[in-house]
Amino acid sequence: MTIEPTDPQGVTGRLATWIAELRYDDIPEAVRERARHLLLDGLVCALVGARLPWSERAVEAVLALEGRGDVPIMGWGLTTSAPAACLLNGTFIQGFELDDYHVRAPLHSNSLVVPSAISTLTTLDGKVSGRQLLTALIAGYEVGPRVGLALHGAEMLSRGWHSGAVFGTHASAATSAWLRRLDPARVEDALGLAATQSAGLMAAQYEAMSKRMHHGFSSRNGLYAAALAEAGYTGIKRVYEREYGGFLATFGEGHSPRADLITDGLGQDWVLMDTGVKAYAAMAATHAPIDCALEARARGISADDIGAISVEVSHAAYHHGWWKPEPPLETIGAQMNIGYAVSVALLDGQVLAEQFTRDRISADDVWSLLRRIEVHHRADFDGPDDRFRTRMRLTSHSGDTVEIEVDGPLGGPTRPLPNRDVVAKARRLAESIDISERWQRIERLVLDLDSLPDASVLVGELASSVPALPVTL
Repeated sequence: MTIEPTDPQGVTGRLATWIAELRYDDIPEAVRERARHLLLDGLVCALVGARLPWSERAVEAVLALEGRGDVPIMGWGLTTSAPAACLLNGTFIQGFELDDYHVRAPLHSNSLVVPSAISTLTTLDGKVSGRQLLTALIAGYEVGPRVGLALHGAEMLSRGWHSGAVFGTHASAATSAWLRRLDPARVEDALGLAATQSAGLMAAQYEAMSKRMHHGFSSRNGLYAAALAEAGYTGIKRVYEREYGGFLATFGEGHSPRADLITDGLGQDWVLMDTGVKAYAAMAATHAPIDCALEARARGISADDIGAISVEVSHAAYHHGWWKPEPPLETIGAQMNIGYAVSVALLDGQVLAEQFTRDRISADDVWSLLRRIEVHHRADFDGPDDRFRTRMRLTSHSGDTVEIEVDGPLGGPTRPLPNRDVVAKARRLAESIDISERWQRIERLVLDLDSLPDASVLVGELASSVPALPVTL
């Protein structure tokens, strides 16, 4: 017998019921196809991120606390407990700023839902099919951004929250709850338990390794939420509607959150389709400035020509991506900083792993150009349709000015990477860590996920050890 949530017609109740009742056939094929490609992108990011120096430090510390278990740590050939694997696998996906981002409600969905799915399906009795895995992932891909939209998305970044970590527990809980086949009442408990564990401070971006782990924490917390709910441990009821201490009332205090956006068009308008796929190894708000710099380079403008660069961006991009850096700059800080990203784009013509080695970060030519860059907030870029719009003015030593403007980055909402380019990106990244042959098997499994009888076959391919990136970070 299906047990209804506390208020079936309320926002929390409607979302919980939708998660519990979602079926593979309810999802349009175009949405399923994009979700398979998003999954492909997330998995290659995990394997590239698995053996980074900070990832190795995380594995050492977490295994010392948790020990061995039954759930694979991707790219390591090791296992640990389900919550610890969730934490580490999420950390790997977010490990080098190569992973997906939602363009309207900033979060990195794969680092939340993929680890939750792996930890859940590995510990369940019986097989989970590829169709079931895909449906569970899509539930999470939808829920996280929708909760974020209710808090006005990027506004959370402007206020100093790591938005994805705040929204992310809900995405993870949705995926795990679906795989556990929880009824709507238990899903409501899972969402309430997830919401009370939401957290994440954006000051982690300057030098802390912990920024890499924020989404992993949220993935783990969502896993716990669904498991506790399955066991009958109750969570906050009507968590999105509560006026005192509810999720939206508290995180959105003074900012007019809109609970209706969580369920507006639910099951008809698929917000996961607004998920961006990164073309560069840097924070999403740096990508449009990078595109401007690459366009300047394509026009024959060199760093030696430039007396000053002014970059104009939205409020969220400005607060998230700009501070006047001073050496020494950590890798995480370089990947977050608009000025650094613009400098290496103009100097090197790319913003990939090689641009974030210690030698490159400390190079004189980078700092010489970086000191000529200023970033400014432009208020008319703050609207939801212009949040990634960027305008760059390059002034030569003689005073001549060139202006370049883009309405959004490559891979974002105005210029999305088509599925074939997502496949190409994944193959390049797999080649960078010398796993091309193995990646061919993973790619086939993911792109044909709907016909896979047992998703543990895919998990097995992800489990064994991978080499580290051949660069010194």
